[in-house]
Amino acid sequence: MRNIGGGSMYQTNMYEGMLAETVTHRGANGEVINAYFARPLGAGPFPGIVVIHHAPGWDEWYRECTRKFAHHGYAAISPDLYFREGHGTPEDVGAKVRAAGGVPDDQVVGDVEGAMRYLRSLPFVNSKVGVFGTCSGGRNAFFVACRVKGFDAAVECWGGRVVMSKEDLTPKQPVAPIDYTKDLSCPLIGVFGNEDKSPSPEQVNRHEEELKKHRKNYEFHRYDGAGHGFFYYDRPAYRQEQAVDGWKKVLAFLEKHLKA
Repeated sequence: MRNIGGGSMYQTNMYEGMLAETVTHRGANGEVINAYFARPLGAGPFPGIVVIHHAPGWDEWYRECTRKFAHHGYAAISPDLYFREGHGTPEDVGAKVRAAGGVPDDQVVGDVEGAMRYLRSLPFVNSKVGVFGTCSGGRNAFFVACRVKGFDAAVECWGGRVVMSKEDLTPKQPVAPIDYTKDLSCPLIGVFGNEDKSPSPEQVNRHEEELKKHRKNYEFHRYDGAGHGFFYYDRPAYRQEQAVDGWKKVLAFLEKHLKA
């Protein structure tokens, strides 16, 4: 097993393997949706993590991200939050969902809670489950960690629209996630680029003020020279140095709260 917090216990003569496949689980309103699931081979027990995809869709980066968590010793599941909107390329489905104003927050909560329950039903998952997301998935990771009891750690990467004005609210997103801060029930890590517009540094400041006000267990890491989506190695936004450090921070945080 790797020790990601510092150094590595991996030796080159060790056996290593993982299983990765599409599965189904019950989401909001008991509806069955698809999810991508990856876990290390072996009896475990492994901590679990729900991986919430971003607005571009349930795409290749998120399947790789799910396998990345399995590589680091987690049973990881990424539910297709756009499942009900039909199928096609992730880009086409994502564009269709964006044009319709996204998916309802209540539906996201039900789908992510269903993924958590799926993990907890597995015999090789230990008692701890975290939640991770980037972009709108970062917003949703924070939001769900406030609205659902049972998560042990939350990772919010540049969650836009956590802070929302009254004009930003819609029937699908009727409450700003920041207004649920008092209900956050697990430790939170936030990773942000200081050149981002959504969330802007000012919005991140407001987000942090609210966490302090309610005395939440959190840590925020902000990176100069990075904007929105700086983990995405397949996009111009990628910033290698900041992304590598950000991943180290995320994995150390999860190691502390899900493996210790």
